[in-house]
Amino acid sequence: MAKRPAVRRTRDQAEQSRQSHSLGGSKHGSYTQEESNVRALFGWNPTAQDDGLDRDQSFLKKVKPRTAGQEKLLDAIDSNPLVVAIGPAGTGKTYLAISKAVEALEAGRVSRIVLSRPAVEAGESIGFLPGHMEEKLAPYLRPLMDALSDRLSPKRLKTMMVEGLIEIAPIGFMRGRTLNNAFVVIDEAQNCTYGQLKMLLTRLGWHSTMVVTGDPAQTDLLPELSGLGQIADALDRLDDVAVVRLADVDIVRHPLVASMLSVL
Repeated sequence: MAKRPAVRRTRDQAEQSRQSHSLGGSKHGSYTQEESNVRALFGWNPTAQDDGLDRDQSFLKKVKPRTAGQEKLLDAIDSNPLVVAIGPAGTGKTYLAISKAVEALEAGRVSRIVLSRPAVEAGESIGFLPGHMEEKLAPYLRPLMDALSDRLSPKRLKTMMVEGLIEIAPIGFMRGRTLNNAFVVIDEAQNCTYGQLKMLLTRLGWHSTMVVTGDPAQTDLLPELSGLGQIADALDRLDDVAVVRLADVDIVRHPLVASMLSVL
């Protein structure tokens, strides 16, 4: 008597299995209908076979000049080993220099990027900073890192810094070095003295490009101590050095910035 329920259960399971196979097409149709009801929230489908072309953000985007002065600066970087970019705040000097540095590294034209910036506070002293050398310089190099983060993903940027492809070089430790196969960016050069800039410029090695950026009107040193203007006037006489002077019309920040600089 106990075998009869077991036989009935086996027969019911076999019948259910046959029905599921016969209804497979209709179930697939229901899945297809449910899939068609799914809507992408951000305009990007992770299963799309388009190599990520529909993504909203791309870290390796092509930088294009927005003014005639910026176009002149980009052309100068492409055709000269040493470029001095002088102009008011908001003209894109640092951003364009960083963009060309990343472009050169990605193309294999250089083997590393060297970033340097004077550790000078803007009118107030914040005292000694804790940590190693990189941690002490981090607040001063934040503008450069922001530009790099806009061009590289955070993970890749961190990896490149660990591997030495992107190097933070304090100005105080640049004496005696020769920077070969490198793209060197010297930012905020208006806070360097004439002697410091002379030392930095003579670090240029073979197959390297150096871009010096700054605004002589916003130096945090005494006006007679800043050597950027004097250095730019002296280098302007050389054929293989480009001195690009940007103006108020090249400001790409808020339009009010250009208006304020015209009266301040």
